[in-house]
Amino acid sequence: MTLIDRYLFRQIGFPVLGAVAALTAVAMLSQSLNNLEVIVERGQSAWTLTKITLLATPQLVGVILPIGIFVGALLGLNRLHTEQEIVVCYAGGLSRWRVINPAVRLAVLAALLALVISLFLQPWAARQMRQELFSIRHDAASTLVREGEFVQASDDLTVYVARVDQNGLLRDVYIHLDEPGGATVYDAAEGRITERDGRPVLLMNNGSQQEFSGSGVLNFLAFDQYVLDLGPHVQTDEPLNFKDSDRWLHELIFPNLDIPFERHNRLTTLAEGHARIAAPLYSIAFMLLALNAVLGGGFSRRGYGRRIAWHAAGAAVVRITGFGVLAACSTNGWLNILQYAVPIGTIIWASRALFRQKIQRYIPLASDRNELVPALT
Repeated sequence: MTLIDRYLFRQIGFPVLGAVAALTAVAMLSQSLNNLEVIVERGQSAWTLTKITLLATPQLVGVILPIGIFVGALLGLNRLHTEQEIVVCYAGGLSRWRVINPAVRLAVLAALLALVISLFLQPWAARQMRQELFSIRHDAASTLVREGEFVQASDDLTVYVARVDQNGLLRDVYIHLDEPGGATVYDAAEGRITERDGRPVLLMNNGSQQEFSGSGVLNFLAFDQYVLDLGPHVQTDEPLNFKDSDRWLHELIFPNLDIPFERHNRLTTLAEGHARIAAPLYSIAFMLLALNAVLGGGFSRRGYGRRIAWHAAGAAVVRITGFGVLAACSTNGWLNILQYAVPIGTIIWASRALFRQKIQRYIPLASDRNELVPALT
């Protein structure tokens, strides 16, 4: 790239990066608030919440990237145009394509990045997040323990814990266990849920065991340490199911039709697969809309608020239409062609509108070098 190309690329690229970063931060904050129950109700650490939020980021970026490109490009281009730097480029003999070339390159790079995220990073991160949430939901500690509450873990097991320390130590543990031969009650000053041989166990310290048999005999046992196997009470047969957003592209386009669930949701997974491929095109479409909003008309010292507002509304309509088409494709596979037609049609329209506008150049009069007159080329 030439010096002027690099300059324009930086002037547009930095606002785009800032807009994408700001919108992503807001989306991550919203995501973390939605997952706050992981800490409050499940007793997980702040690191678990951070990990889940970070794993959800690639999917958020895929949705936010076109919007960030549109907003950032508008900021950069509007400043260049209002400060007449674009006019200077035209007066220096640059064609319209030379002026918008850095912005188009930036959009193409963003589209390639979005494609990589959509095809590789998003499904990997989504799978990791789904596995993390699945393990949290079926974690013995989060399933059995709620501070200050009696928890009916199963038909025969009731657990009460007065307090849970930050390090996971349980204080004042009470357990009621119904067994075929009678009922058993455990109480301990402290305990901790851990694993032994791959099975969850409750390690209790400084407590006692009261066993009441069916014949009316009460057996009492004091212990310094006791290990209670929790495996039979927290086991679940629920399988880990991945959503469409968690799957790789080949799993979406070519599902296993021998599985009834896959066969029943064939059109839904196919629509998601085409959406993964078509979504990066919105980055180019939104960049061209931003270019057309600022450069698609004559120069104005009063700004381009009305033109920008119309194009912003058009961008919103285009993206909402894309989401609507995605929903419609879940019932009709032939509509998947519209997932490509919407962004490509926007690219064609914005390009034609952008290059249809004539460039206004300025040349000095021979009689007065300080006076400028416009000449349409």
